[in-house]
Amino acid sequence: MTKQQRLVLVIAILASFVAFLDGSVVNVALPKMTHELGGGLVAQQWIVDGYMLTLGALILLAGSLSDLLGRKRILGIGLMGFGITSILCALAPNSATVIVARMLQGIAGALLVPSSLALIMSTFSGPAQGKAIGSWTAWTGIAFIIGPLFGGFLVDAASWRWIFAINVLPIATTLGLLRRVTQADQTRSDTKIDALGAALCVLGLGAPVYALIEGPRYGFASPAIWLPLAAGAALFGAFIWWERQNQAAMLPLSLFKIRNFSAGNLATMFIYGALAIATFIISIFLQQVSGYSALRAGLALLPITMVMFVLSPRFGALAGKFGSRLFMTIGPLLAAAGFLSMLRAHTHVHYWSELFPGVLLFALGLSATVAPLTSAVLSDIGTQHAGIASAVNNAVSRVAGLITVALVGVFTGTHLTVQGFHRTLLYTGILMAAGGLISWIGIRNTKKTAQADKH
Repeated sequence: MTKQQRLVLVIAILASFVAFLDGSVVNVALPKMTHELGGGLVAQQWIVDGYMLTLGALILLAGSLSDLLGRKRILGIGLMGFGITSILCALAPNSATVIVARMLQGIAGALLVPSSLALIMSTFSGPAQGKAIGSWTAWTGIAFIIGPLFGGFLVDAASWRWIFAINVLPIATTLGLLRRVTQADQTRSDTKIDALGAALCVLGLGAPVYALIEGPRYGFASPAIWLPLAAGAALFGAFIWWERQNQAAMLPLSLFKIRNFSAGNLATMFIYGALAIATFIISIFLQQVSGYSALRAGLALLPITMVMFVLSPRFGALAGKFGSRLFMTIGPLLAAAGFLSMLRAHTHVHYWSELFPGVLLFALGLSATVAPLTSAVLSDIGTQHAGIASAVNNAVSRVAGLITVALVGVFTGTHLTVQGFHRTLLYTGILMAAGGLISWIGIRNTKKTAQADKH
């Protein structure tokens, strides 16, 4: 690598590292946040979902902005926005302020991921590009590994506010490095912004999420709940209709005509929806019901990321040899069995006998699933559409987590108990098993898929 290429890679890693770290660090801080600021389980759901709502709904639009205005410019705007909103979260006097700040933080986060990847794509070519993307992926994976531990340490040693305030240092460093990039910022004047599509997407997702989170408090028969639910469904339907008509659509629906892409994204909805709810509910249950510290709760989930870090590449190689379908079926079923194993957990959880075996099964199943799933989704997509196809899959996974976390209150009520935890585990296991079944029915190991997986 040249000096400039190395600089670009470091910038892309740092920018995305902040966004991915923030996504994994918050769960262990939720009990302390709501204990201090109030709001209970509903506020905890909104703190997670507010971020995922704007991030998931706007990540495709952010890719268009990156093409139109330049990767460096959008990356800089995203970094500054993420830093400002992190400070707002850290200084928030109540839960409502944190929720609003998290939604704004999601907008900034949506600008970071596609811009950092696009910067790599425009700086590297050939085999060097693949290696650079591999380095970027590895470091974002490390963010998930250290996130719960780092967050738990800060929460126990100082305050939950530091998990947001600490973002300022890497953001300032990245902004300083970005100014040293000498290559011209690439722009495309022919790119159009699908502003109406973005608005319909945010409203179409936001209104049902509001209804699902607030439903247990108001009752689902209340007009305050079923009206937003119906309006959101209508708006999301309007979004799909608009994307089909619009020449500059941010969601290219034609990609869904490809069997593995459509089946893989449907499986993604169930599998990543289960992943989001599992990390959310286990962290909260261990702290609020079982009395674990934030650091211990973070350590409880560490085996998941450690096993994935070691085994995911191996399962990816096996999928290249035998095809993705088998692993995308068996993996989610193993993970579902892990959730059923956790049903032994009660108020005072003995981690090694009641939780660890299930966590290990979950980790093994997820490791067998993730790399084959990515290969299946992208293998039949031409190189000219690889970027947008990857962005679509990323958005699907975020929206899936948004919806499943919103549904938690339906199974737990307004206060988390052991019985509510067990019902949520069953719900999570059903989602995972459904992902495996969809994969078995929908995914095909075509010759092209096998060849793409090998590379």
